[in-house]
Amino acid sequence: MKAAALKKHLKKGEVYRRSDLAKWSNAVDRHLDILEAEGALQKLSPGLYYAPRETAFGIAPPDEHKVVRSFLKDDRFLVTSPNRYNSLGVGTTQLYNARTVYNHKRHGEFKLGNRTFFFHKKPHFPKKATEEFLLVDLVNNLDSLAEDKESVLENVFKKALTMDLKKLKRSVMEYGSVKAKKLFSSLFAHEENMSHAV
Repeated sequence: MKAAALKKHLKKGEVYRRSDLAKWSNAVDRHLDILEAEGALQKLSPGLYYAPRETAFGIAPPDEHKVVRSFLKDDRFLVTSPNRYNSLGVGTTQLYNARTVYNHKRHGEFKLGNRTFFFHKKPHFPKKATEEFLLVDLVNNLDSLAEDKESVLENVFKKALTMDLKKLKRSVMEYGSVKAKKLFSSLFAHEENMSHAV
């Protein structure tokens, strides 16, 4: 069996684990080296490969969700970034070159292709990063941000008061750190006192 036989199974734009490719080859490591030298495959990390897809602008980078799915061998994850906090309008403006992956399996920093991902093993995270989740996540990670924390926290509370408090409370309960739960509980208590006073 030759490397060409393995190449026939490759779909451009797809990400493969070595174990996926081994079933089509009787000398998988040798064939992977040949296909990598030809440019038919790119190595993203040990045991993880990408079949490059050409576009008018050159080779397209692999879809990050495909990369993470293959790396984890799992569909249950959420890819987000501290840059997403900037959409909340609470005074965060920094741009970070980091991708955060909440998942059930791996923990640590991994370079996959040209991108660095920070994997955080968590018992609970949503399928999509809602506005409520992002606000809670920001408070969870406030100490790691290069912003004026007092000012951001003040804006977080102002923002929280404009949101659906039921949804926000649910997000705090499900995804908040101990510190985030304490901070938000003082806000919710204040709101309840205000509503009783009216």
